[in-house]
Amino acid sequence: MRLSTDDDRDEERALATVAAAIEVGTTIFDTARAYGRGEHELGHNERLLARALRLCEGDAVARIVTKGGMARPGGAWVPDGRAKTIRGDCEASLVALEGIPIDLFLVHAPDPRTPWRTTLRALARLVDDGLVPRVGVANVSRPQLEEALEQAPIAAVQAALGPLDDRALRGGVVERCVEAGVAVIAHSPLGGPGRGSALARQSALASVAGALDVTPADVALAWLLDLSPAIVAIPGARTPESARAAARATQLRLRDDDRALLAGTLGSLAPTRPALPRPATGAKVVLVMGIPGAGKSRVAAEYVGQGYERLNRDERGGSLRELAGVLDDVLAGGARRVVLDNTYLTRASRSHVLDAAAAHGAEVECIWLDTPLAQAQVNLVERVLERLGALPEPDELRALARREPGLLAPTSQMRALRELEPPSEDEGFAVVRRVPFQRGPGSARAGAAVFVARAVLDQPGWRDAVDRGGAGAVLLFDWRPDGHADELASDAARLARAVGAPVETAVCPHGGGPPVCWCRPPLPGLPLAFARAHALDPGSSTVVGTSTAHRTLADSLGARYVAPA
Repeated sequence: MRLSTDDDRDEERALATVAAAIEVGTTIFDTARAYGRGEHELGHNERLLARALRLCEGDAVARIVTKGGMARPGGAWVPDGRAKTIRGDCEASLVALEGIPIDLFLVHAPDPRTPWRTTLRALARLVDDGLVPRVGVANVSRPQLEEALEQAPIAAVQAALGPLDDRALRGGVVERCVEAGVAVIAHSPLGGPGRGSALARQSALASVAGALDVTPADVALAWLLDLSPAIVAIPGARTPESARAAARATQLRLRDDDRALLAGTLGSLAPTRPALPRPATGAKVVLVMGIPGAGKSRVAAEYVGQGYERLNRDERGGSLRELAGVLDDVLAGGARRVVLDNTYLTRASRSHVLDAAAAHGAEVECIWLDTPLAQAQVNLVERVLERLGALPEPDELRALARREPGLLAPTSQMRALRELEPPSEDEGFAVVRRVPFQRGPGSARAGAAVFVARAVLDQPGWRDAVDRGGAGAVLLFDWRPDGHADELASDAARLARAVGAPVETAVCPHGGGPPVCWCRPPLPGLPLAFARAHALDPGSSTVVGTSTAHRTLADSLGARYVAPA
């Protein structure tokens, strides 16, 4: 990649690097249509590689791995998993490689805007239509991998994997690939540019490197390749010297004591947890998981009331991995009941808790709060209103999210939902208890509201619809980019005459695209802020609307929905 993307790229050096790799026996070359300095250079790396291989006569032995499904607008990296993009990128790569066949075509990364199944079916068609002999995926979670194995003839999975990034190992991606007979292509095995010093600080790597008179990078690659014959490492050489060094590492043979030392620090494919204990200690750890706003704090408080010690990252700071270290310390200190309520979205993030518990013979129970996104959004908005008393502007919300635990922008919560890997007992849990969402009843003393969308007043039957909305305090709301609530004054007066009661107005003035605020319908900010200000119960209220967004809003509030006939 960096032979094309670096600011100081040098074509002659790049040609020499590929030639050196061929000279020392390298056969797999990883490239991509997107490897260049932006959208104006799509295919640059593939053309460069094709030229280099022909010049050194390596085209006959090289096996080309290339990737598609990544756009480069303005130099950014944006996944594009549409079927036409997958097909178009593959065809363009074949042209750029100038007759050198593609051995393996990968999808760069799942596109959150395109159904994963759509992308996978397009990938499978490349094999069916004879464009490439093999296909695979890259940068996927365990659930995405499972779906890929069902939908396409997956031959390989590319993932970040090395001493500085063990998520694919801990998250079960590597294990599942080995089980399915799928190759694992480990990208960034040395951590990427400028990470050499970080490798040297790994005591196990440094110790083995000293004993074998090699570099920590050599040992890192040897450890990775030693994990399984299914693993292929692509270190990303930028110079002839680094291409030769990577090849030398493949000849390094680790001793049993080296393997044991490295496995203890870096991990292995062997099971790291014993069979689930029936511990004589009676120690128990409860892990409460769910997306932001799922209600984890409430459940944790119930366990604290039963005598559990709570470990929460928002209160203690640090990383989830460091919090597992705290768990290890409190269990070693004699704690027998501990509850953790953090956003453990992935198998990898949860694995550290399971390891710490297993080391002390503690049983781990997972409480999975299966809260729908819309209901979690209501919870987060109510949290914002409780802390601030009003809805913040997007810039304020972004600033608050950086320093105030639990205050998130909608995009952050939606991203968490996309990353969620549902828990499974095969991770090492004694039991996984799924708790479906159930919102408690509102206050019997709270009144009701009628939330009327501005678009309703353009419909012929709007008066009847508002009448069917019932009695209650009335809010007229709208989404008007760069607009203001005062613009609804005449509409509010017309509605007030019809209902015989005062009408308040509220507007979301923020633009389109991914939501940056909590007030753009169907997000529930406007009605919840109104309900809180007037001590009203949203669940006893009515939304009068005209669109799917308005119906979704009503469902998330637990309110009745009415539309003009």
